[in-house]
Amino acid sequence: MGWRKAIPKWLLAPPPLRKIFCPAKKLRLILDSPGVHQGPACFDALSALLVQRAGFDYCFTSGMYFDFRFRKAKLGLPDTGFISYGEMVDQGQQITQAVSIPVIGDADNGYGNPMNVKRTVKGYIRAGFAGIILEDQVSPKACGHTRNRKVVSREEAIMRIKAAVDAREETGSDIVIVARTDSRQAVSLDESLWRSRAFADAGADVVFIDALASEREMKSFCEVLPLVPKMANMLEGGGKTPILTPFELEELGYKLVAYPLSLMGYVIRAMQDSLAAIKGGRIPPPGSMPSFEEIKDILGFNTYYEEEKRYAISSGQMARQRASSNVYGIQQRTPDDTEQRSKSPQDPVVEVITPEVYSSYGADNSRGPFSGIWSRTLRVKITGRDGFEKLDVRIPAGFLDGITNIVPALGGVNIKELLDDAAGELGGKLLLDFNDTVGDRIQVFLE
Repeated sequence: MGWRKAIPKWLLAPPPLRKIFCPAKKLRLILDSPGVHQGPACFDALSALLVQRAGFDYCFTSGMYFDFRFRKAKLGLPDTGFISYGEMVDQGQQITQAVSIPVIGDADNGYGNPMNVKRTVKGYIRAGFAGIILEDQVSPKACGHTRNRKVVSREEAIMRIKAAVDAREETGSDIVIVARTDSRQAVSLDESLWRSRAFADAGADVVFIDALASEREMKSFCEVLPLVPKMANMLEGGGKTPILTPFELEELGYKLVAYPLSLMGYVIRAMQDSLAAIKGGRIPPPGSMPSFEEIKDILGFNTYYEEEKRYAISSGQMARQRASSNVYGIQQRTPDDTEQRSKSPQDPVVEVITPEVYSSYGADNSRGPFSGIWSRTLRVKITGRDGFEKLDVRIPAGFLDGITNIVPALGGVNIKELLDDAAGELGGKLLLDFNDTVGDRIQVFLE
């Protein structure tokens, strides 16, 4: 078993799952590398793509952003825990599929008890997240750096992290578990430090105390379990935690730093400015927005056009394909079927024939029961005695002359008489079902 321990779990997973686990491996490499690492929060696939194009190593999804998109935009509701597990997973999957950098997903309080936490972690793994943030707030939760935050008991908070670790083990994933506590504002600094230690002991990979109130508190946090990576939250625009530079955060001992509002804040202001310009009879001035060519490049149009050329079909190729198709729609045979047919000289040979078209009128020019023949189809099916299908062909019922060239075993059978007898039947009627001299089953259906 020693060799298995030396290989990352994501490499031991079945090939279809390796792509899911690779992002977690990338995130762990970031955690193992020196320095502090910045991660802006994104809110959709496009913003995540822009984060990647800007050269960042990873990004976050923010519950605040998603609440804004799904709830504020639709229902006029604030970020107070209205967003659901399903909405986070659906949006997260779109984001992770759009980028190659690792994405850490905000899972709030896991959407319930420890059993819900397990389901949440497994869902985030399937969605392609590299990491997951789990907090110890009660339900409904409150937005970070706002009032009225309450936390669950120590025991339940620890069980949430243990459930997350179990979910990771059960799936064979290597997803990074970021354990967040909101107990600094809900209880005290000492309580938040105690919970951070307990979360690390329970198996969390990264610990995070939200809304620390001073640089001294941030330093005290980083001195707890110095070998466990710490995460800082730089809430732009005025939160409880002081805004420090990446260099200052690294000096304190932080490994990850999140910027939750920068992108959304600028998007809001840019939309306000653009709408004001349009309402005033103008368009946004040059330089205030990308050119149309830049927008197409960012959205992937140029990449799409280049890839499209690989699959382009010339008009000559299309004509040859149409010419090679069988007018009767006879199914393609596998190599095994072809070999079987070559071994049996009595198998039917399909030929293109010039059929005799029976008149739809009787001798007295009156329509008879056979007059609707053009609207009917004969299906001829041959199944070999070995169980392999040899032929399955549909022929207009009026094209009867030469049918024995297709199926010699039908020689001597009066197909027209059978059709006359079944003229009033609905489609799907079995006209013939017998075995020929070599044991093949011949079936003729009227459709």
